[in-house]
Amino acid sequence: MPAKTGKEYIERLKKANNNVYIHGERVDDVTEHAAFKNVIQSMAKLYDLQYERPEKMLYTNPTTGNKVGKTFMVPKTIDDLIERREAIMEWQHFTNGLMGRSPDYLNADVMAMGEASEFFAEGDPMFAENAKKYAEYARENDISLTHTLIHPQVNRAKIQAEQKDANVALHLVKKTDEGIIVDGIRLLATQGGITDEILVFPSTVKKSGELDDPYSLAFALPNNTPGLKYLSRESFDYGKNKFDHPLSATFEEGDTIVAFDNVLVPWDRVFVCENSSICNRAFGETNAVSHMSHQVISKGVAKTEFLLGVVLTLMDSIGIDGFQHVKDKGTEIMLTLETMKSHLYRAEHNAKIDKWGMMTPDFAALDAARNWYPRVYPRMAEIVRILGASGLMGIPTYADFSNDEIGPILHRAMQGKNVEGYERVQIFRLAWDLTMSAFGNRQTHYEYYFFGDPIKMGMAYFDNYDKDPYKERVKEFLDSLNVSKPGLVKA
Repeated sequence: MPAKTGKEYIERLKKANNNVYIHGERVDDVTEHAAFKNVIQSMAKLYDLQYERPEKMLYTNPTTGNKVGKTFMVPKTIDDLIERREAIMEWQHFTNGLMGRSPDYLNADVMAMGEASEFFAEGDPMFAENAKKYAEYARENDISLTHTLIHPQVNRAKIQAEQKDANVALHLVKKTDEGIIVDGIRLLATQGGITDEILVFPSTVKKSGELDDPYSLAFALPNNTPGLKYLSRESFDYGKNKFDHPLSATFEEGDTIVAFDNVLVPWDRVFVCENSSICNRAFGETNAVSHMSHQVISKGVAKTEFLLGVVLTLMDSIGIDGFQHVKDKGTEIMLTLETMKSHLYRAEHNAKIDKWGMMTPDFAALDAARNWYPRVYPRMAEIVRILGASGLMGIPTYADFSNDEIGPILHRAMQGKNVEGYERVQIFRLAWDLTMSAFGNRQTHYEYYFFGDPIKMGMAYFDNYDKDPYKERVKEFLDSLNVSKPGLVKA
């Protein structure tokens, strides 16, 4: 099959009738439900973009001859890597980096998993074949994916096997001729229930040990598999118009708790079973983390470009762009953007062929960026709030402007330097929805924890960093001074 269209994406969701719950009720049709329909329309637009810009987003699969999504493409050269990133940016420019789980994110994971499938043979040769075939299946059917990585936050001071209720987390119940039976809870599947399938892998932020083997699983399932349920948090799309909530009414992805009730995972869908060592190493040794980070940093560039555009537009609308402290804050965002672009450039142009035959971006550059961006994104959101000041509180609604009695007052009262009141409020509502609404605050929280706890990430970064050359440089300098060591002075 060729790459799917937006219409096909929606039709699949209707047909699948996934088990999705929100506000204590099962959703009859996610494509029509107020909490999901707008983001589903945005996802559909992403798939339609593949056909609107086929030269950027599609390529001919040499195996089948089908036109498939370029975000699944295995890069063999640096030009391939750049071409793949340009396809990613087509989607990111539409979402402005505000959909953290647009399809390109997990497409990168599946692509690497398939190409490095032999890694999974360490557990069983069958698992390697499964990984390879699943990557082909996902690419050829343009499968949309959600995923889940972590256990419930019950008692983080104990490993999972030592929890009071050790079975609350997703775990292996038993093996059968048909496959494995799994049961328990996983967190936190973004876009849960509005994709075709779910990819289950364990997080590697906190390494697992042998006692975690029953929880050390990796597999993929259709979202309508019997016993699989998605329990959605409250939606931040409140059903408002796109003047009042321009972003939350367009890109609110949703996040879900995933419940497995004695679910059968067929053997051909299993990639890892009861092996914590393989789980700990999977993302790194297949280089999935490098290719996923490549997508994430691309997303960060698009998001920072949009945030900078909002800040510059806001500055201009009320004539504050000439003030020193305002320019300095704008500069902070500009420096962030250019730094992210530099990391991306270095990652691509220092790319090397890995042992699986993939042209893999320089992870050192991406690792620095993925550790740094969560630390600076909250500051950029703060800058928007500082510059908007009280103007982010005085933001009338579309209904206010439509009122014959107060509308004319607002048009005059809300005017800016060179914009009418309606236009200035539209700018400020955009800035508010980006940083201060429930949607905006979720964006800040999401970026901060994108790859896990930034402190743990930073500790791992510090521990893995090659520190010896820098210490040696200092030692060489001290040695070059030729200062003789004085003898000890006796008391």
